[in-house]
Amino acid sequence: VTVADKSSDAVGRYYGIDFGTTFSCISYIDEYGRAEIVPGENQSFVLPSVVLFESADRVIVGQEAKNTAKLLPDRVIERVKRFMGTGWSTDQYGKTWHPEDIAAEILKRLAEWTTHHNGETVLDVVITVPAYFNDAQRNATRKAGELAGLRVERIINEPTAAALAYGLNSLKEKSKVAVYDFGGGTFDLSILELNNGVFQVLATCGNTRLGGDDIDCALICLLYTSDA
Repeated sequence: VTVADKSSDAVGRYYGIDFGTTFSCISYIDEYGRAEIVPGENQSFVLPSVVLFESADRVIVGQEAKNTAKLLPDRVIERVKRFMGTGWSTDQYGKTWHPEDIAAEILKRLAEWTTHHNGETVLDVVITVPAYFNDAQRNATRKAGELAGLRVERIINEPTAAALAYGLNSLKEKSKVAVYDFGGGTFDLSILELNNGVFQVLATCGNTRLGGDDIDCALICLLYTSDA
């Protein structure tokens, strides 16, 4: 889908960003109406949501940062999504970093992937967030996008985005749908009501400390402590 750039006669497109607890990705709709995920490092379609402060003026994002996490734990930030909209911060080389500052580095890296892949500059984006995110968390996510030099056109609930991707917006009658989101850092359930293409989140619940990463850790601990 292309949109007119309000500041010029240039034509750009909306990009969808899934800013995840453990992995993030960016996609767009091509000229044939198909959703395309932008590949990045080593042709991977997902970017580890990990930031490494290598020096006062060098920040590394992604797989390289993840690989260094065990060697420089005090310089690596993981799962920053869990701290969005809170008073948490970290001091790195004399500078205070808030969650939205760190998230901005992840979003910038995704934009760089896109420019490298298809030569387009990413400007207009839609970012998905958990349905349970409050106003502070949503505002922090929007600010992260702005700090990354992006125009955040909309913040969309992740279960709503999943329902749209599945094509549930084409249902002709009023319906209620349960969407399970089992992510790397969270597991939640949302009940959506669909009516003439309009989505409304009726209820949501879940555990923000129960995702794939947490299950991996539990299995590793079990193996280490098992008599077998």
